[in-house]
Amino acid sequence: MDASAQGAARPRPLIAVKAVVVINPIAGAGRTRTIGACVDLARRVLTEHGYDTEVLITEGPSSASDFSRTATKKGVDLLVAWGGDGTVNGVACAAADANVAFAIVPGGSGNGLARDLGVPFDPAAALKVAASGAVRRIDAGDLHGSLFFNVAGIGFDARIAERLASPGHRRGLLGYVIATYGELREYVPGTYSICQARNLDGSATAPDLVDHRALFIALANSRQYGNGAQIAPRALLDDGMIEVVVVEPQSGFSIMQQVPAFFRGTLREGAGILMRSAASIEISAAQPIRFHVDGEPRSGSQLIRLQVRKHVLPVKVSH
Repeated sequence: MDASAQGAARPRPLIAVKAVVVINPIAGAGRTRTIGACVDLARRVLTEHGYDTEVLITEGPSSASDFSRTATKKGVDLLVAWGGDGTVNGVACAAADANVAFAIVPGGSGNGLARDLGVPFDPAAALKVAASGAVRRIDAGDLHGSLFFNVAGIGFDARIAERLASPGHRRGLLGYVIATYGELREYVPGTYSICQARNLDGSATAPDLVDHRALFIALANSRQYGNGAQIAPRALLDDGMIEVVVVEPQSGFSIMQQVPAFFRGTLREGAGILMRSAASIEISAAQPIRFHVDGEPRSGSQLIRLQVRKHVLPVKVSH
């Protein structure tokens, strides 16, 4: 086949489209490619699909967000996050604010949002979805000014996020298990009030929970924590609602009894677990509330608010 025939086989768009891929070099526990190979793969796949591609490597916790916001100011058509939950959150926040198409190459330990979206775990396949997949608009939760797309949490959940984010902590599922057992021995459950839970139309979803003790409160936009563990099996990414899961203080034995349902996706409301759906809520406590958004630790005041931002993120998914 001559050069002219090869060129005809792969037509290029008349107007160049720009893609920026943000790679976290330390995400995940079992990366099989070198960073150089990841960069080459991203450039090759996206360039083959007509994108003018720039690949950036994160240097710290804020890099994913900083790189992505700079890209949106300069003009970009596609933002791709290759990493774990923190990288995904940083890039997705910029994409949502700028209404730019967003895609994931799963590279973390849990990959909760990618799992719920059905994104392939093979990097080449995920990059092809990024380049040519369909666009699905999903919701985000806005918790005290911080966006999340997968799961946010308060209480014990936030303490685990802080421990996992500390320098030198073991990554992956084993790291999560170690952190969980370490915190369970000393964690003191807090008392919270969950008020003004509202539907999209402003009507109340359920009576207020006032001065209710909780081990943790999960705020789930998707079903997945990651690694196949489903904290909110009823959650939908694009229904304009967040699933509020209140786990009451209970024994370690009681928690272990619920682990199989947790991984089977059959966790339900019952003894020790309350489940609600809401488009907006207020959560208050006697002390400043520490929380996480997609695993990223945050600090709040004694009153924090959750508001759903419906269909704010255009994300690439398989056809």
